[in-house]
Amino acid sequence: MKLSQLKIDPEFQSKIPPLQFEEEQQLEQNIIAEGRLLNPIITWNGYILDGHTRYRILKKHGFIKFEVEEIQLANKYEALAWICKNQLGRRNLSPERKKFLLGKEYESTKLAVGGQPGNCYKVNRCDQNDHIDSEKRTCERIAVEHGVGSATVRRAEKYMNGVEAADEAAPGAREEILNGQIKAADREICAIAKAPKEQRPEIVAELRKPKSERDKQLASSTKSPSVKVESFDDDESRFLIGISKKSTRAQKGTDRK
Repeated sequence: MKLSQLKIDPEFQSKIPPLQFEEEQQLEQNIIAEGRLLNPIITWNGYILDGHTRYRILKKHGFIKFEVEEIQLANKYEALAWICKNQLGRRNLSPERKKFLLGKEYESTKLAVGGQPGNCYKVNRCDQNDHIDSEKRTCERIAVEHGVGSATVRRAEKYMNGVEAADEAAPGAREEILNGQIKAADREICAIAKAPKEQRPEIVAELRKPKSERDKQLASSTKSPSVKVESFDDDESRFLIGISKKSTRAQKGTDRK
């Protein structure tokens, strides 16, 4: 396959951790020194699943030899699940990114066989006490593959949904959460997906503030916060995110304009 035939799907690319500038420079120097790619670029229907950075380097240096390995998958969701599983096999992932990729692999695997996002009972019932063959239970199978419990897989999906909701409300928030720039508890991230869409930009704006500032604001607004976003952990413990009245009034004023 020619380089010009390779395609980029933004959704696929967004699941792959970007290299730091220095890391990409080092990779580029190594490839130039070799004069070829040591590993093939993996594609599905011409779309790159693994090798986005190497693809950029190839476009800059036309003399570099490369190979493309086209794999067969049933649909786009299988491709997403493949990407997530492949990335989870790498060592240098942050805890936040591991949770996100695990949740996305689980969701995509369900969707690949006709399931519904956010519903682990649609295709396979996920119950830690259910010892049915793991190959027949999506949640159990993924848990076994990654050496975690099925409850961890379910929580990871909730976390991933929160991250995606944050990025939809405030573009760029996904990477801020996954690289640790936004420091928030898992339950705070999960709550974003449960909040009304019109409130999500404000919630992300609050989470972008230093945690110490958020804690002070929440403590001062506990008696009568203008916005309460409720969520529940698996143990049904409740928590709240308080949005300042000033922030809410400012938003309403903008809406009228």
